[in-house]
Amino acid sequence: MAGSGKAHMRPDGDRILVVDDLTVEFNLGRGKVVKAVSGISLDLIRGETLAIVGESGCGKSTLGKAILQLPKPTSGSVNFLSKELTSMNKHDLREMRPAMQMIFQDPISSLDPRLPVSEVLAEPLRVWNRGNEVEINEKIDELLRAANLDPAVVRDRRSYEFSGGQCQRISIARALALDPTMIICDEPVSALDVSVQAQILNLLQDMKDRYGLTLIFISHDLAVVKAVSTRVMVMYLGKVCEVAPPDDVYLRTRHHYTKALVGSVPIPDPDRKISAGLMQGEPPSTIDPPSGCRFRTRCPAATEQCVNEEPQLREVAVGHFVACHHPLED
Repeated sequence: MAGSGKAHMRPDGDRILVVDDLTVEFNLGRGKVVKAVSGISLDLIRGETLAIVGESGCGKSTLGKAILQLPKPTSGSVNFLSKELTSMNKHDLREMRPAMQMIFQDPISSLDPRLPVSEVLAEPLRVWNRGNEVEINEKIDELLRAANLDPAVVRDRRSYEFSGGQCQRISIARALALDPTMIICDEPVSALDVSVQAQILNLLQDMKDRYGLTLIFISHDLAVVKAVSTRVMVMYLGKVCEVAPPDDVYLRTRHHYTKALVGSVPIPDPDRKISAGLMQGEPPSTIDPPSGCRFRTRCPAATEQCVNEEPQLREVAVGHFVACHHPLED
C-alpha cells in the first residue's frame, strides 16, 4: 500500500502537530468502504510549511480536513499544541478552533454572497468576543490592508462583485482574523488564473512571516509547491510515497510516482526532450486498492515483491524518506 511507517517523524523540534496512523474511511453501504486515507503519520514544526502533493483523488484534501476533525477520522490520533483532538468533546474542540484555520479551494463559494466583506470578517471576531465594535472595525481594516485590499473600496461590497483572486485574499484575511497558529491551505490557487497565482503565493508567504504562521499547503501542482514549502510529502491513493525537502523532490527524486509527477510539470523550453510517460491508465479504486504497494499497477519497476509486501518508509538520504522496494538511484 504505497507506503507506511514513521521513519520520517522527528522527535526533536517545536512540534505543534503530530498525526499518528490516521485513517479516514467512508461507508457506502452494501459492504463497500472508501479507503480515502490509510494510516498516514506526519509532524509539523512551528514556522515551517509542509506541502502535501498528489494527483486528484489521492486523499490529500480529506487528510487536511480530518486533521481539523472535519470529519473526525476513523482511527488514529491528531495531537495539536500538545492536546489530543480526536478524543475531545465538542466544547473543548470548539475552544481549539481559533488556533487552526483553513483556506478552501474555491474562493468564491467559500464566502457568503449575502454578506458584505466587513460582515464576513467581523463574524468570527464577534462569535469569539474579540473586542468591541470599534476594535472589530479596526481589525477588519488591518486584515484587509494586510491582504493588499483597500478597506474603503471593499468593505461594503459582496463576494460576487470580486474576482477569484480578490475573493481568495478575503478568505486569507478571514483565516487570519482569530490569530491562528496553523492554517491548512487546501489548493488555494488551483482555481485562479496563473497570473494571479503568484500574487496569492507571495501574499501567503508575507502573511506567514508577519504573523508567525505554520502552514500545511495542499496542492497537485509541484511547481507551486517548490516555491512555498520547506518540506514535501507525496501521497498516492491514501498512502505516503516520499517525504523530502523540496529541492530533493525535484533534483534527487527516489520514488517512481514522484518522478512521474515531476516529469509532468510543464517547462517553457521548446528544445527540451519530452519524457516518456511513466504511468499508464487511471488510479485504482479506493474501494478495492491493490495489495502490497498501491502504486504497483502503474509502476514500471513493479515486481512480485510489490504485490505481496507493503513498502515501509525508510531514509535514503539525510531528511529524505521513500516507501519503495526498488527506489530510483540518486
